[in-house]
Amino acid sequence: MPRKIDPELRARAVRLVTEHQQDYPSMTAAAEAVGKQLGVSTESVRRWLVQAQVDAGDREGITSVEREEIRRLKAENARLREDVAILKAATTFFVGELDPRHR
Repeated sequence: MPRKIDPELRARAVRLVTEHQQDYPSMTAAAEAVGKQLGVSTESVRRWLVQAQVDAGDREGITSVEREEIRRLKAENARLREDVAILKAATTFFVGELDPRHR
């Protein structure tokens, strides 16, 4: 199971990369240096930076708020599907109980 990263650490990593990106030949090199400094993987820092750019509107993609809303709606959809399945099973059971041919 992946470990939870402190949101402050994410924000710090993104800030460090954006502040010092001109000191490196590429965003990946900056992310690698910051990742080593903070003890997280280069890929994690790079993904956080990309998500920050999306959230700021500098890049195309799904924002964090939209992603959270999609996650919430999917969970609600799953619960509703489960409720419908239970109600269908109950309906089938009670229709069978009320059928006069089964008495």
